Amino acid sequence: MTSWGHDGGAVKYFKGTWAGVCLFALMACGATGGSSDGLPRADDVPREATSDRSAVADLQPAAARDERPNIVVVMLDDFSMDLVQTMRSVQRMRKAGASYPHSFVTDSLCCVSRSSFFTGQYPHQTGVHTNTSNKGTSKLGGWPAFDTNGNPERAFNVRLQEAGYQTGFVGKFLNEYEWSPGRALPPVVPGWSTFNTVFGSAYDGWDFASTSIVDQRLSLVQHPAPPASASNAAKDKAYAGAVIGDLAMDFLATNEASGAPYFLEVALYAPHNRTNPKGHYADDPLFPPMFRDRTGKRSCGRVACGKLTVDDLPGFGDLRKDNRPLRANGKRARAWNTTRTLPAAAAVRDLRDRARMAQSADRLVKRILRSVGPNTYVVLTSDNGFHLGQNGMGRGKGTPYDTDVRVPLLVTGPGVVPGKRREVTSNIDLAPTFEELAGLVPAPYRSGLSLVPTLSDPALVRQSHAFLEHTQQSLTGNDPDAAFSGTELDRIPSFTAVRSRTALLARFDLDPRPGKVTWGYEYYSYKRDRFERRNTFASKKQAPEVAALMARLEAFDGCREAGDQPVSAACRAVRQ
Repeated sequence: MTSWGHDGGAVKYFKGTWAGVCLFALMACGATGGSSDGLPRADDVPREATSDRSAVADLQPAAARDERPNIVVVMLDDFSMDLVQTMRSVQRMRKAGASYPHSFVTDSLCCVSRSSFFTGQYPHQTGVHTNTSNKGTSKLGGWPAFDTNGNPERAFNVRLQEAGYQTGFVGKFLNEYEWSPGRALPPVVPGWSTFNTVFGSAYDGWDFASTSIVDQRLSLVQHPAPPASASNAAKDKAYAGAVIGDLAMDFLATNEASGAPYFLEVALYAPHNRTNPKGHYADDPLFPPMFRDRTGKRSCGRVACGKLTVDDLPGFGDLRKDNRPLRANGKRARAWNTTRTLPAAAAVRDLRDRARMAQSADRLVKRILRSVGPNTYVVLTSDNGFHLGQNGMGRGKGTPYDTDVRVPLLVTGPGVVPGKRREVTSNIDLAPTFEELAGLVPAPYRSGLSLVPTLSDPALVRQSHAFLEHTQQSLTGNDPDAAFSGTELDRIPSFTAVRSRTALLARFDLDPRPGKVTWGYEYYSYKRDRFERRNTFASKKQAPEVAALMARLEAFDGCREAGDQPVSAACRAVRQ
Protein backbone atom coordinates (compact mmCIF):
# COMPACT_ATOMS: atom_id res chain seq x y z
CA MET A 1 0.00 0.00 0.00
CA THR A 2 1.49 3.29 -1.14
CA SER A 3 0.24 6.82 -0.46
CA TRP A 4 0.80 10.17 -2.14
CA GLY A 5 -0.63 13.57 -1.28
CA HIS A 6 -2.05 16.46 -3.30
CA ASP A 7 -2.94 19.90 -2.03
CA GLY A 8 -6.50 20.92 -2.74
CA GLY A 9 -5.33 24.48 -3.40
CA ALA A 10 -7.98 27.15 -3.47
CA VAL A 11 -10.88 24.73 -3.75
CA LYS A 12 -13.50 25.59 -1.16
CA TYR A 13 -13.97 23.26 1.79
CA PHE A 14 -17.35 23.53 3.50
CA LYS A 15 -18.06 22.74 7.11
CA GLY A 16 -21.46 22.27 8.71
CA THR A 17 -22.73 24.62 11.42
CA TRP A 18 -25.44 24.28 14.04
CA ALA A 19 -27.59 26.64 12.02
CA GLY A 20 -27.33 24.12 9.18
CA VAL A 21 -28.23 21.22 11.44
CA CYS A 22 -31.61 22.61 12.51
CA LEU A 23 -33.62 22.36 9.34
CA PHE A 24 -36.56 20.15 10.10
CA ALA A 25 -37.61 21.26 13.58
CA LEU A 26 -38.58 24.91 13.90
CA MET A 27 -38.97 24.60 17.64
CA ALA A 28 -35.47 23.16 18.03
CA CYS A 29 -33.77 26.09 16.32
CA GLY A 30 -35.86 29.17 17.03
CA ALA A 31 -35.07 32.02 14.64
CA THR A 32 -33.50 31.02 11.34
CA GLY A 33 -30.93 32.80 9.27
CA GLY A 34 -30.26 31.33 5.81
CA SER A 35 -27.47 29.10 4.62
CA SER A 36 -23.94 30.30 4.11
CA ASP A 37 -24.22 29.86 0.34
CA GLY A 38 -26.94 32.53 0.23
CA LEU A 39 -29.59 29.98 -0.78
CA PRO A 40 -32.73 29.49 1.31
CA ARG A 41 -33.52 26.69 3.69
CA ALA A 42 -36.98 25.22 4.13
CA ASP A 43 -37.48 27.26 7.30
CA ASP A 44 -36.58 30.55 5.63
CA VAL A 45 -39.55 30.80 3.27
CA PRO A 46 -43.32 31.04 3.78
CA ARG A 47 -45.26 27.80 3.90
CA GLU A 48 -47.17 28.63 0.73
CA ALA A 49 -43.89 28.84 -1.15
CA THR A 50 -42.78 25.37 -0.03
CA SER A 51 -45.67 23.03 -0.62
CA ASP A 52 -43.23 20.10 -0.61
CA ARG A 53 -42.12 20.91 2.93
CA SER A 54 -45.23 19.51 4.51
CA ALA A 55 -44.74 16.35 2.48
CA VAL A 56 -41.28 15.95 3.99
CA ALA A 57 -42.68 16.31 7.49
CA ASP A 58 -45.41 13.78 6.76
CA LEU A 59 -42.77 11.23 5.78
CA GLN A 60 -41.12 11.37 9.21
CA PRO A 61 -42.37 9.50 12.28
CA ALA A 62 -43.73 11.97 14.83
CA ALA A 63 -41.01 11.20 17.36
CA ALA A 64 -38.23 11.77 14.81
CA ARG A 65 -39.30 14.96 13.03
CA ASP A 66 -36.43 16.87 14.58
CA GLU A 67 -33.94 14.42 13.03
CA ARG A 68 -33.00 14.73 9.41
CA PRO A 69 -32.89 11.47 7.48
CA ASN A 70 -29.83 9.72 6.10
CA ILE A 71 -29.61 9.08 2.37
CA VAL A 72 -27.76 6.30 0.52
CA VAL A 73 -27.63 6.19 -3.29
CA VAL A 74 -26.37 3.18 -5.20
CA MET A 75 -25.41 4.19 -8.74
CA LEU A 76 -24.96 1.30 -11.16
CA ASP A 77 -22.96 1.69 -14.37
CA ASP A 78 -24.60 0.91 -17.73
CA PHE A 79 -27.31 -1.10 -15.97
CA SER A 80 -30.10 -1.91 -18.42
CA MET A 81 -33.68 -2.78 -17.59
CA ASP A 82 -33.27 -6.34 -18.90
CA LEU A 83 -31.13 -7.04 -15.80
CA VAL A 84 -33.75 -5.94 -13.27
CA GLN A 85 -35.27 -9.42 -13.24
CA THR A 86 -31.97 -10.94 -12.08
CA MET A 87 -31.51 -8.89 -8.88
CA ARG A 88 -33.22 -9.93 -5.66
CA SER A 89 -32.52 -6.57 -4.02
CA VAL A 90 -34.51 -4.80 -6.74
CA GLN A 91 -37.50 -7.04 -6.07
CA ARG A 92 -37.17 -6.37 -2.34
CA MET A 93 -37.04 -2.61 -2.89
CA ARG A 94 -40.04 -2.78 -5.22
CA LYS A 95 -42.11 -4.47 -2.53
CA ALA A 96 -40.98 -2.20 0.28
CA GLY A 97 -40.79 1.15 -1.46
CA ALA A 98 -41.47 3.40 -4.41
CA SER A 99 -40.65 2.36 -7.97
CA TYR A 100 -40.62 4.71 -10.95
CA PRO A 101 -41.19 2.78 -14.20
CA HIS A 102 -40.97 6.01 -16.23
CA SER A 103 -37.49 7.05 -15.11
CA PHE A 104 -35.08 8.44 -17.72
CA VAL A 105 -31.66 10.10 -17.95
CA THR A 106 -30.83 13.38 -19.69
CA ASP A 107 -28.29 11.60 -21.90
CA SER A 108 -27.43 7.91 -22.13
CA LEU A 109 -23.74 8.65 -21.76
CA CYS A 110 -21.86 8.16 -18.47
CA CYS A 111 -20.17 11.50 -17.74
CA VAL A 112 -22.97 13.61 -19.18
CA SER A 113 -25.60 11.76 -17.16
CA ARG A 114 -23.61 11.82 -13.92
CA SER A 115 -23.04 15.57 -14.31
CA SER A 116 -26.81 16.03 -14.55
CA PHE A 117 -27.29 13.81 -11.50
CA PHE A 118 -24.92 15.91 -9.37
CA THR A 119 -26.35 19.27 -10.44
CA GLY A 120 -30.00 18.65 -11.30
CA GLN A 121 -29.29 20.34 -14.64
CA TYR A 122 -29.41 19.53 -18.33
CA PRO A 123 -26.21 19.18 -20.37
CA HIS A 124 -26.72 22.64 -21.87
CA GLN A 125 -26.62 23.98 -18.28
CA THR A 126 -23.65 21.95 -17.04
CA GLY A 127 -21.58 22.39 -20.20
CA VAL A 128 -20.73 18.67 -20.08
CA HIS A 129 -21.72 17.24 -23.47
CA THR A 130 -19.48 14.19 -23.99
CA ASN A 131 -17.50 11.64 -22.01
CA THR A 132 -14.12 13.07 -22.93
CA SER A 133 -12.35 16.35 -23.59
CA ASN A 134 -10.14 14.94 -26.35
CA LYS A 135 -7.08 15.02 -24.11
CA GLY A 136 -7.55 18.64 -23.16
CA THR A 137 -7.93 20.12 -26.64
CA SER A 138 -11.59 20.86 -26.04
CA LYS A 139 -13.79 21.41 -23.01
CA LEU A 140 -16.91 19.66 -24.35
CA GLY A 141 -16.83 16.82 -21.90
CA GLY A 142 -15.29 14.84 -19.08
CA TRP A 143 -14.03 16.23 -15.79
CA PRO A 144 -12.39 19.24 -17.54
CA ALA A 145 -15.82 20.44 -18.71
CA PHE A 146 -17.45 19.66 -15.37
CA ASP A 147 -14.79 21.62 -13.49
CA THR A 148 -14.40 24.52 -15.94
CA ASN A 149 -18.14 25.24 -15.90
CA GLY A 150 -18.35 25.49 -12.10
CA ASN A 151 -20.34 22.30 -11.55
CA PRO A 152 -18.39 21.04 -8.50
CA GLU A 153 -19.59 24.06 -6.50
CA ARG A 154 -23.21 23.66 -7.74
CA ALA A 155 -23.45 19.95 -6.92
CA PHE A 156 -26.06 19.03 -4.31
CA ASN A 157 -23.50 17.45 -1.99
CA VAL A 158 -21.92 20.88 -1.36
CA ARG A 159 -25.18 22.21 0.05
CA LEU A 160 -25.77 19.05 2.08
CA GLN A 161 -22.32 19.30 3.63
CA GLU A 162 -22.84 22.97 4.43
CA ALA A 163 -26.08 22.00 6.16
CA GLY A 164 -24.27 19.64 8.51
CA TYR A 165 -24.41 16.35 6.63
CA GLN A 166 -21.48 13.97 6.54
CA THR A 167 -21.14 13.42 2.81
CA GLY A 168 -19.46 10.34 1.40
CA PHE A 169 -18.56 9.25 -2.10
CA VAL A 170 -17.25 5.78 -2.93
CA GLY A 171 -16.51 4.39 -6.40
CA LYS A 172 -16.58 5.66 -9.98
CA PHE A 173 -16.65 9.44 -10.28
CA LEU A 174 -16.36 11.18 -13.68
CA ASN A 175 -14.48 10.40 -16.86
CA GLU A 176 -11.02 12.01 -16.95
CA TYR A 177 -10.96 12.61 -13.22
CA GLU A 178 -8.05 10.22 -13.28
CA TRP A 179 -4.63 9.30 -12.03
CA SER A 180 -1.92 7.05 -13.44
CA PRO A 181 1.70 6.45 -12.35
CA GLY A 182 3.82 9.50 -13.05
CA ARG A 183 0.79 11.76 -13.22
CA ALA A 184 -0.25 14.34 -10.65
CA LEU A 185 -3.35 13.66 -8.60
CA PRO A 186 -6.50 15.54 -9.64
CA PRO A 187 -7.79 18.36 -7.39
CA VAL A 188 -9.87 17.85 -4.28
CA VAL A 189 -13.58 17.95 -5.15
CA PRO A 190 -15.55 20.25 -2.82
CA GLY A 191 -18.47 19.07 -0.74
CA TRP A 192 -17.28 15.60 0.27
CA SER A 193 -16.39 14.67 3.86
CA THR A 194 -15.20 11.27 2.63
CA PHE A 195 -14.04 10.88 -0.96
CA ASN A 196 -12.99 7.35 -1.97
CA THR A 197 -13.03 7.69 -5.73
CA VAL A 198 -11.86 4.54 -7.52
CA PHE A 199 -9.99 5.35 -10.71
CA GLY A 200 -10.81 4.04 -14.17
CA SER A 201 -8.40 1.10 -14.20
CA ALA A 202 -11.14 -0.55 -12.11
CA TYR A 203 -13.17 -1.04 -15.31
CA ASP A 204 -11.17 -4.24 -15.77
CA GLY A 205 -12.03 -5.43 -12.27
CA TRP A 206 -8.57 -5.56 -10.69
CA ASP A 207 -5.37 -3.60 -10.10
CA PHE A 208 -6.52 -0.03 -9.51
CA ALA A 209 -6.05 2.92 -7.17
CA SER A 210 -8.46 4.83 -4.94
CA THR A 211 -8.35 8.05 -2.95
CA SER A 212 -9.14 9.37 0.48
CA ILE A 213 -9.08 12.85 1.99
CA VAL A 214 -6.55 13.43 4.74
CA ASP A 215 -6.24 16.97 6.18
CA GLN A 216 -8.05 18.37 3.13
CA ARG A 217 -5.50 16.72 0.84
CA LEU A 218 -6.09 13.91 -1.61
CA SER A 219 -4.24 10.74 -0.65
CA LEU A 220 -3.76 7.70 -2.88
CA VAL A 221 -4.15 4.01 -2.05
CA GLN A 222 -3.06 1.23 -4.41
CA HIS A 223 -5.11 -1.96 -4.71
CA PRO A 224 -2.86 -4.50 -6.44
CA ALA A 225 -4.35 -7.58 -8.06
CA PRO A 226 -3.52 -11.02 -6.67
CA PRO A 227 -1.38 -13.19 -8.97
CA ALA A 228 -3.08 -15.56 -11.38
CA SER A 229 -2.11 -18.43 -9.10
CA ALA A 230 -4.10 -16.98 -6.19
CA SER A 231 -7.38 -18.54 -5.11
CA ASN A 232 -10.65 -17.31 -6.53
CA ALA A 233 -11.60 -16.08 -3.07
CA ALA A 234 -8.46 -13.93 -2.90
CA LYS A 235 -9.17 -12.51 -6.34
CA ASP A 236 -12.76 -11.75 -5.40
CA LYS A 237 -11.65 -9.89 -2.28
CA ALA A 238 -9.56 -7.57 -4.49
CA TYR A 239 -12.35 -7.12 -7.10
CA ALA A 240 -13.36 -3.50 -7.67
CA GLY A 241 -16.94 -4.13 -6.59
CA ALA A 242 -15.77 -5.80 -3.39
CA VAL A 243 -13.36 -2.98 -2.52
CA ILE A 244 -16.03 -0.35 -3.20
CA GLY A 245 -18.48 -2.34 -1.10
CA ASP A 246 -16.06 -2.56 1.85
CA LEU A 247 -15.38 1.18 1.71
CA ALA A 248 -19.11 1.87 1.61
CA MET A 249 -19.80 -0.37 4.59
CA ASP A 250 -16.96 1.30 6.54
CA PHE A 251 -18.59 4.69 5.93
CA LEU A 252 -21.98 3.40 7.04
CA ALA A 253 -20.60 1.77 10.19
CA THR A 254 -18.81 4.95 11.22
CA ASN A 255 -21.69 7.31 10.52
CA GLU A 256 -24.51 5.12 11.79
CA ALA A 257 -22.72 5.15 15.14
CA SER A 258 -22.08 8.91 15.12
CA GLY A 259 -25.73 9.92 15.04
CA ALA A 260 -25.11 12.81 12.64
CA PRO A 261 -27.08 12.79 9.36
CA TYR A 262 -25.18 11.47 6.37
CA PHE A 263 -25.37 11.17 2.61
CA LEU A 264 -23.51 8.40 0.79
CA GLU A 265 -23.20 7.69 -2.91
CA VAL A 266 -21.92 4.23 -3.83
CA ALA A 267 -20.96 4.31 -7.52
CA LEU A 268 -20.21 0.80 -8.78
CA TYR A 269 -18.50 -0.16 -12.02
CA ALA A 270 -20.81 -3.13 -12.57
CA PRO A 271 -22.07 -4.12 -15.06
CA HIS A 272 -19.83 -1.99 -17.32
CA ASN A 273 -17.54 -3.81 -19.74
CA ARG A 274 -13.78 -3.81 -19.35
CA THR A 275 -11.97 -1.24 -21.48
CA ASN A 276 -8.71 -3.03 -22.29
CA PRO A 277 -8.60 -5.51 -25.18
CA LYS A 278 -7.29 -8.19 -22.83
CA GLY A 279 -8.74 -8.94 -19.41
CA HIS A 280 -6.64 -8.82 -16.28
CA TYR A 281 -6.83 -12.61 -15.94
CA ALA A 282 -6.61 -14.99 -18.86
CA ASP A 283 -10.25 -16.06 -18.97
CA ASP A 284 -11.90 -12.73 -18.15
CA PRO A 285 -14.94 -12.10 -20.36
CA LEU A 286 -15.74 -8.70 -21.83
CA PHE A 287 -18.04 -8.12 -18.85
CA PRO A 288 -15.93 -9.55 -16.00
CA PRO A 289 -17.87 -10.76 -12.93
CA MET A 290 -16.46 -11.95 -9.63
CA PHE A 291 -15.12 -15.51 -9.85
CA ARG A 292 -17.82 -16.77 -7.49
CA ASP A 293 -20.43 -15.67 -10.05
CA ARG A 294 -18.89 -17.28 -13.14
CA THR A 295 -20.31 -20.77 -12.91
CA GLY A 296 -23.54 -22.45 -11.95
CA LYS A 297 -27.12 -22.28 -13.20
CA ARG A 298 -27.95 -19.52 -10.72
CA SER A 299 -24.84 -17.43 -11.28
CA CYS A 300 -27.14 -14.99 -13.10
CA GLY A 301 -29.19 -14.41 -9.96
CA ARG A 302 -32.96 -14.83 -9.81
CA VAL A 303 -33.09 -16.10 -13.39
CA ALA A 304 -31.25 -19.20 -14.51
CA CYS A 305 -28.55 -18.19 -16.99
CA GLY A 306 -29.88 -20.59 -19.59
CA LYS A 307 -33.21 -18.76 -19.60
CA LEU A 308 -31.66 -15.42 -20.54
CA THR A 309 -31.95 -15.17 -24.34
CA VAL A 310 -32.55 -12.57 -27.03
CA ASP A 311 -36.20 -12.72 -26.00
CA ASP A 312 -35.10 -10.62 -23.01
CA LEU A 313 -33.86 -7.93 -25.43
CA PRO A 314 -37.00 -6.34 -26.94
CA GLY A 315 -36.26 -5.18 -30.47
CA PHE A 316 -33.48 -7.67 -31.12
CA GLY A 317 -33.59 -8.78 -34.74
CA ASP A 318 -35.94 -5.99 -35.82
CA LEU A 319 -35.26 -4.64 -39.30
CA ARG A 320 -33.84 -1.14 -39.09
CA LYS A 321 -34.76 0.11 -42.55
CA ASP A 322 -38.11 1.40 -41.25
CA ASN A 323 -36.35 3.31 -38.45
CA ARG A 324 -34.66 5.71 -40.86
CA PRO A 325 -35.05 9.39 -39.90
CA LEU A 326 -37.50 11.51 -41.89
CA ARG A 327 -37.28 15.17 -42.80
CA ALA A 328 -39.93 17.60 -41.61
CA ASN A 329 -41.74 17.14 -44.93
CA GLY A 330 -41.87 13.36 -44.47
CA LYS A 331 -39.14 12.48 -46.98
CA ARG A 332 -36.37 10.11 -46.02
CA ALA A 333 -33.23 11.59 -44.46
CA ARG A 334 -29.76 10.11 -44.09
CA ALA A 335 -29.64 6.81 -42.24
CA TRP A 336 -27.25 6.93 -39.30
CA ASN A 337 -27.73 3.43 -37.86
CA THR A 338 -25.35 1.66 -40.24
CA THR A 339 -23.07 -0.33 -37.95
CA ARG A 340 -22.99 -4.10 -37.96
CA THR A 341 -25.73 -5.70 -35.89
CA LEU A 342 -24.49 -7.64 -32.87
CA PRO A 343 -24.85 -11.39 -33.58
CA ALA A 344 -27.36 -13.25 -31.41
CA ALA A 345 -24.74 -15.53 -29.86
CA ALA A 346 -22.64 -12.53 -28.76
CA ALA A 347 -25.71 -10.73 -27.40
CA VAL A 348 -26.75 -13.73 -25.28
CA ARG A 349 -23.21 -14.26 -24.01
CA ASP A 350 -22.90 -10.59 -23.03
CA LEU A 351 -26.36 -10.51 -21.43
CA ARG A 352 -25.52 -13.46 -19.21
CA ASP A 353 -22.12 -12.06 -18.23
CA ARG A 354 -23.70 -8.70 -17.42
CA ALA A 355 -26.24 -10.52 -15.24
CA ARG A 356 -23.35 -12.27 -13.48
CA MET A 357 -21.63 -8.92 -12.92
CA ALA A 358 -24.82 -7.53 -11.43
CA GLN A 359 -24.81 -10.15 -8.66
CA SER A 360 -21.98 -8.50 -6.71
CA ALA A 361 -24.00 -5.28 -6.83
CA ASP A 362 -27.09 -7.19 -5.73
CA ARG A 363 -25.33 -8.54 -2.65
CA LEU A 364 -24.02 -5.09 -1.73
CA VAL A 365 -27.46 -3.50 -1.98
CA LYS A 366 -28.83 -6.20 0.32
CA ARG A 367 -26.00 -5.53 2.81
CA ILE A 368 -26.80 -1.83 2.74
CA LEU A 369 -30.51 -2.43 3.29
CA ARG A 370 -29.73 -4.62 6.29
CA SER A 371 -27.21 -2.17 7.77
CA VAL A 372 -28.99 1.18 7.65
CA GLY A 373 -31.34 2.43 10.33
CA PRO A 374 -35.08 3.16 9.96
CA ASN A 375 -34.43 6.85 9.29
CA THR A 376 -32.52 6.19 6.07
CA TYR A 377 -33.61 6.49 2.46
CA VAL A 378 -31.97 4.07 0.04
CA VAL A 379 -32.06 4.91 -3.67
CA LEU A 380 -31.07 2.53 -6.48
CA THR A 381 -30.54 3.78 -10.02
CA SER A 382 -28.10 3.82 -12.96
CA ASP A 383 -26.27 6.42 -15.03
CA ASN A 384 -27.73 5.04 -18.28
CA GLY A 385 -28.98 1.88 -19.94
CA PHE A 386 -27.30 -0.30 -22.55
CA HIS A 387 -28.21 -2.03 -25.81
CA LEU A 388 -27.08 -5.44 -27.02
CA GLY A 389 -28.19 -5.69 -30.63
CA GLN A 390 -31.64 -4.17 -30.23
CA ASN A 391 -32.92 -2.04 -33.12
CA GLY A 392 -30.29 -3.58 -35.39
CA MET A 393 -27.44 -2.02 -33.43
CA GLY A 394 -24.21 -3.31 -31.91
CA ARG A 395 -23.43 -3.00 -28.19
CA GLY A 396 -23.36 0.31 -26.37
CA LYS A 397 -25.43 3.36 -25.46
CA GLY A 398 -25.92 6.97 -26.53
CA THR A 399 -29.24 6.67 -28.37
CA PRO A 400 -32.61 8.13 -27.31
CA TYR A 401 -34.12 4.64 -27.44
CA ASP A 402 -35.72 2.95 -24.45
CA THR A 403 -32.85 0.49 -24.02
CA ASP A 404 -30.44 3.36 -23.35
CA VAL A 405 -32.38 6.13 -21.60
CA ARG A 406 -34.73 4.23 -19.28
CA VAL A 407 -33.12 3.34 -15.95
CA PRO A 408 -34.35 1.78 -12.71
CA LEU A 409 -35.29 4.12 -9.89
CA LEU A 410 -36.33 2.64 -6.56
CA VAL A 411 -36.59 4.34 -3.18
CA THR A 412 -37.13 2.87 0.28
CA GLY A 413 -37.20 4.75 3.56
CA PRO A 414 -39.33 6.26 6.31
CA GLY A 415 -42.89 7.00 5.23
CA VAL A 416 -42.41 5.77 1.64
CA VAL A 417 -45.66 4.18 0.47
CA PRO A 418 -44.94 1.04 -1.58
CA GLY A 419 -46.04 0.90 -5.19
CA LYS A 420 -45.44 2.14 -8.72
CA ARG A 421 -45.51 5.84 -9.60
CA ARG A 422 -46.84 7.31 -12.83
CA GLU A 423 -44.67 10.40 -12.51
CA VAL A 424 -42.25 10.75 -15.44
CA THR A 425 -38.89 11.33 -13.81
CA SER A 426 -35.43 12.34 -14.96
CA ASN A 427 -32.12 12.01 -13.18
CA ILE A 428 -32.13 15.80 -12.80
CA ASP A 429 -34.95 15.30 -10.26
CA LEU A 430 -32.67 13.57 -7.75
CA ALA A 431 -30.53 16.56 -6.70
CA PRO A 432 -33.56 18.61 -5.57
CA THR A 433 -35.02 15.49 -3.96
CA PHE A 434 -31.94 15.07 -1.78
CA GLU A 435 -31.99 18.76 -0.89
CA GLU A 436 -35.66 18.53 0.04
CA LEU A 437 -35.10 15.48 2.23
CA ALA A 438 -32.28 17.36 3.97
CA GLY A 439 -34.64 20.24 4.77
CA LEU A 440 -33.30 22.59 2.09
CA VAL A 441 -35.24 24.47 -0.53
CA PRO A 442 -33.82 23.21 -3.85
CA ALA A 443 -31.46 25.68 -5.48
CA PRO A 444 -33.21 27.84 -8.11
CA TYR A 445 -30.80 26.74 -10.84
CA ARG A 446 -31.93 23.11 -10.59
CA SER A 447 -34.11 22.19 -13.57
CA GLY A 448 -35.31 19.06 -11.81
CA LEU A 449 -38.31 18.77 -9.50
CA SER A 450 -38.12 17.14 -6.07
CA LEU A 451 -39.77 13.73 -5.94
CA VAL A 452 -40.43 13.95 -2.20
CA PRO A 453 -44.23 14.49 -2.51
CA THR A 454 -44.52 11.33 -4.64
CA LEU A 455 -42.85 9.20 -1.94
CA SER A 456 -45.95 9.37 0.25
CA ASP A 457 -48.49 9.75 -2.58
CA PRO A 458 -48.15 7.12 -5.34
CA ALA A 459 -51.03 8.63 -7.34
CA LEU A 460 -49.47 12.08 -7.57
CA VAL A 461 -48.48 13.10 -11.12
CA ARG A 462 -46.92 16.50 -11.81
CA GLN A 463 -44.59 15.66 -14.71
CA SER A 464 -45.43 13.70 -17.85
CA HIS A 465 -42.39 14.42 -20.02
CA ALA A 466 -38.62 14.14 -19.90
CA PHE A 467 -36.09 15.79 -22.22
CA LEU A 468 -32.93 14.29 -23.62
CA GLU A 469 -29.85 15.98 -25.08
CA HIS A 470 -26.93 14.27 -26.81
CA THR A 471 -23.80 15.52 -28.53
CA GLN A 472 -22.08 13.34 -31.11
CA GLN A 473 -19.04 11.75 -29.44
CA SER A 474 -16.92 11.99 -32.62
CA LEU A 475 -16.53 15.70 -31.87
CA THR A 476 -14.06 14.73 -29.14
CA GLY A 477 -13.21 11.05 -29.69
CA ASN A 478 -11.25 8.80 -27.33
CA ASP A 479 -14.30 7.30 -25.67
CA PRO A 480 -13.28 4.56 -23.21
CA ASP A 481 -15.71 2.06 -24.76
CA ALA A 482 -14.41 2.43 -28.30
CA ALA A 483 -12.43 -0.81 -28.14
CA PHE A 484 -15.67 -2.82 -28.01
CA SER A 485 -18.36 -0.53 -29.43
CA GLY A 486 -16.24 0.41 -32.44
CA THR A 487 -17.44 3.49 -34.26
CA GLU A 488 -21.08 3.07 -33.23
CA LEU A 489 -21.00 5.80 -30.59
CA ASP A 490 -19.26 8.14 -33.01
CA ARG A 491 -22.02 7.56 -35.56
CA ILE A 492 -24.93 8.40 -33.25
CA PRO A 493 -25.82 11.99 -34.25
CA SER A 494 -26.42 14.86 -31.87
CA PHE A 495 -30.08 15.00 -30.90
CA THR A 496 -32.68 16.62 -28.70
CA ALA A 497 -35.63 14.45 -27.75
CA VAL A 498 -38.77 14.46 -25.66
CA ARG A 499 -40.11 11.35 -23.99
CA SER A 500 -43.54 10.68 -22.51
CA ARG A 501 -44.89 7.50 -20.94
CA THR A 502 -45.99 6.22 -24.32
CA ALA A 503 -44.00 8.02 -27.01
CA LEU A 504 -40.61 9.32 -28.13
CA LEU A 505 -39.87 12.16 -30.53
CA ALA A 506 -36.21 12.62 -31.41
CA ARG A 507 -34.77 15.39 -33.58
CA PHE A 508 -31.36 14.41 -34.96
CA ASP A 509 -28.77 16.72 -36.47
CA LEU A 510 -27.62 14.53 -39.36
CA ASP A 511 -24.80 16.85 -40.48
CA PRO A 512 -21.85 16.54 -38.09
CA ARG A 513 -19.93 19.42 -39.67
CA PRO A 514 -19.51 22.47 -37.42
CA GLY A 515 -22.02 25.18 -38.28
CA LYS A 516 -24.11 22.88 -40.47
CA VAL A 517 -27.53 21.48 -39.53
CA THR A 518 -29.75 18.92 -41.24
CA TRP A 519 -32.72 17.81 -39.19
CA GLY A 520 -34.07 14.28 -39.22
CA TYR A 521 -36.95 13.09 -37.05
CA GLU A 522 -37.95 9.80 -35.49
CA TYR A 523 -41.23 9.23 -33.70
CA TYR A 524 -42.24 6.04 -31.93
CA SER A 525 -45.35 5.04 -30.02
CA TYR A 526 -45.00 2.51 -27.21
CA LYS A 527 -48.74 1.97 -26.83
CA ARG A 528 -48.54 -1.32 -28.72
CA ASP A 529 -44.81 -2.00 -28.99
CA ARG A 530 -42.19 -2.32 -26.27
CA PHE A 531 -39.48 -0.96 -28.54
CA GLU A 532 -38.95 1.39 -31.51
CA ARG A 533 -40.48 -0.86 -34.15
CA ARG A 534 -41.15 1.70 -36.89
CA ASN A 535 -40.63 5.45 -37.35
CA THR A 536 -44.14 6.88 -37.80
CA PHE A 537 -43.20 10.57 -37.77
CA ALA A 538 -45.10 11.17 -41.04
CA SER A 539 -48.15 9.08 -40.13
CA LYS A 540 -51.42 11.00 -40.36
CA LYS A 541 -52.80 8.94 -37.50
CA GLN A 542 -49.95 10.04 -35.25
CA ALA A 543 -50.01 13.67 -36.42
CA PRO A 544 -51.73 15.15 -33.30
CA GLU A 545 -49.26 13.49 -30.90
CA VAL A 546 -46.29 14.39 -33.09
CA ALA A 547 -47.45 18.01 -33.23
CA ALA A 548 -47.85 18.17 -29.46
CA LEU A 549 -44.37 16.78 -28.85
CA MET A 550 -42.88 19.06 -31.53
CA ALA A 551 -44.37 22.03 -29.67
CA ARG A 552 -42.71 20.85 -26.46
CA LEU A 553 -39.36 20.47 -28.23
CA GLU A 554 -39.64 24.02 -29.56
CA ALA A 555 -40.50 25.30 -26.08
CA PHE A 556 -37.52 23.42 -24.64
CA ASP A 557 -35.28 25.02 -27.28
CA GLY A 558 -36.00 28.36 -25.62
CA CYS A 559 -34.72 27.14 -22.25
CA ARG A 560 -31.11 28.21 -22.38
CA GLU A 561 -30.31 28.93 -18.74
CA ALA A 562 -26.77 27.91 -17.86
CA GLY A 563 -24.59 27.69 -14.78
CA ASP A 564 -26.26 29.21 -11.73
CA GLN A 565 -28.94 31.13 -13.64
CA PRO A 566 -32.40 30.53 -12.10
CA VAL A 567 -34.73 28.37 -14.18
CA SER A 568 -37.86 30.16 -15.36
CA ALA A 569 -41.35 28.99 -14.53
CA ALA A 570 -42.02 28.44 -18.24
CA CYS A 571 -39.05 26.10 -18.55
CA ARG A 572 -40.20 24.13 -15.53
CA ALA A 573 -43.72 23.87 -16.95
CA VAL A 574 -42.54 22.33 -20.21
CA ARG A 575 -42.33 18.91 -18.52
CA GLN A 576 -45.92 18.92 -17.29
